[in-house]
Amino acid sequence: MLEVDNYMVSYGASDIIKNMSFNIDKNEIVAVLGRNGMGKSTLMKSLVGMIPSKKGKVFLEGMPIQDYKSHQRIESGLGFVPQGRMIFSSMTVKENIETGLTSTKTKKIPNDLYEMFPVLEEMQSRRGGNLSGGQQQQLAIARALASNPKLLLLDEPTEGIQPSIIKEMAKTLRTIRDRRGLSIFVSEQVLSFALDIADRILVIEKGEIVHEENRDTINESSIASYLSV
Repeated sequence: MLEVDNYMVSYGASDIIKNMSFNIDKNEIVAVLGRNGMGKSTLMKSLVGMIPSKKGKVFLEGMPIQDYKSHQRIESGLGFVPQGRMIFSSMTVKENIETGLTSTKTKKIPNDLYEMFPVLEEMQSRRGGNLSGGQQQQLAIARALASNPKLLLLDEPTEGIQPSIIKEMAKTLRTIRDRRGLSIFVSEQVLSFALDIADRILVIEKGEIVHEENRDTINESSIASYLSV
């Protein structure tokens, strides 16, 4: 589904992502873990086109997209849930979700979004800024899914979310993968969440992938050692 080859992203003279290569299979959930400042958010923003890459290639279902603008990447099948959710606080829940339809040829919100997020149907006339943190995260995910993505990118989705909601979010994302048949790539610091959701875990340190484990062979203590300060 996604192939990243020899990828580099820089801020000025500083290389943030360094010659990174990895892939994500169809219907696979991959989590990239790392401490603050290791390049997780930079990687996510660059993949969706918000930050330009310095070199390397990105293929979505075999199609090179590294030269695409953000809206072209969304149209090609990327969905993005940014860190901090970034919902439109003055717009209603329904209006927020409808902004995700702009890259599609429909103006109708898919029925399965409200099935997966029933609280959003109940609150569709409420302003986004009046929702709780967990509800806003559901809204941000629903907005991204409205564009009918092949690959959903989530940047630190558990930030500011209560532990009980984090458990439910992991279950919801697995359900989304199974129902929609899409792939998910999530950046995260919370190891328990990554262990709940991921088929495979990558660990990033100073812009490089330094560790990788599959779900069936995961050594929790080994991964945790990379995350400790």
